[in-house]
Amino acid sequence: QVHLVESGGGLVQAGGSLRLSCADSGRTFRSKTMGWFRQAPGKEREFVATISISGGSTYVADSVKGRFTISRDNTKNTVYLQMDSLKSEDTANYHCAASYQHNLATRSENYTYWGQGTQVTVSS
Repeated sequence: QVHLVESGGGLVQAGGSLRLSCADSGRTFRSKTMGWFRQAPGKEREFVATISISGGSTYVADSVKGRFTISRDNTKNTVYLQMDSLKSEDTANYHCAASYQHNLATRSENYTYWGQGTQVTVSS
């Protein structure tokens, strides 16, 4: 059973930082590629970042490159999204997702399990 729970969202001023966490209560975290997606009101879900099983490879969307960093701690069954230099356009509900695909995955259909999400609001 995979149960993903995000935390760390909140209200922050533009230029500020937040770190999101996603904890996996299952026993197979180390065998899953992980990703972060976001969805703003009235918009489609958008890929943000993905990280390989070992954590050795990552890929982030162009819209957040240089500002967001994805990482994971397999000893804690947790994946993180460090968000710096936040902009108002980063405002969205952020979801983590898990995939048994053994390479980086940028499409939502590659992911099997999803968390409920955590809201990030950036004020300008």
